[in-house]
Amino acid sequence: MKTVLSTKILAPSQKELLLNSGIGFVEYNALEFEFLDVEIPTDYSNLIFTSKNAVKAFFRRSNKSEFSKYLTYCAGEKTKLFLEENGLKVIKMTLNAAELGDFIVINHQNEAFLFFSGNQRRHELPKILTKNNIRYKEVQVYKTHLKPKKFNRTFDGILFFSPSGIRSYLQENQIDQSLAFCIGSTTSTEAEKHTNQIIIANKPTVENVLVQAIKHFKQYD
Repeated sequence: MKTVLSTKILAPSQKELLLNSGIGFVEYNALEFEFLDVEIPTDYSNLIFTSKNAVKAFFRRSNKSEFSKYLTYCAGEKTKLFLEENGLKVIKMTLNAAELGDFIVINHQNEAFLFFSGNQRRHELPKILTKNNIRYKEVQVYKTHLKPKKFNRTFDGILFFSPSGIRSYLQENQIDQSLAFCIGSTTSTEAEKHTNQIIIANKPTVENVLVQAIKHFKQYD
């Protein structure tokens, strides 16, 4: 039986995908998230989120009765769904932060934004906004901590969902001959520093990472 390692704990429905395909798996959380007690400025109506964790942190520090005044812009389908499920209006969703920055520059040149971030956030979006003189304030609302764990075995595949997850895994392990299944291009760029055996998901979702692993290993049954 082929076995994969997931660097995050999977939802029950996601585990079913693997089990129903006859693929064994081991799972753990390579990362831990700390939500910060920060004050949220109230004089912005345009909000930017590039991760679901940023949304969670915002919800912890905000008054739900005021959600109707906000217009949100986000990266990622899961982030969009989470915002909408909690009553926030999503004006634009893109697949990544750079695309979101380009959209704002083209369509919202004269507006001001509040950008919720974590300590490991990438630099593309702030660079695009700053270069094009978009007014924005960044608030760091959570921190990502690496949780290294040693595995004394080799897996057929390793499922990676962020560059930070790769760095965490590699503190105690090596990729060696395992296939690296990556959720998107930023994650695969990090993986390329350590292996050339990489498969990237067609869509940046956990489910699609699983589908890629299933498709790959089923062909060798």
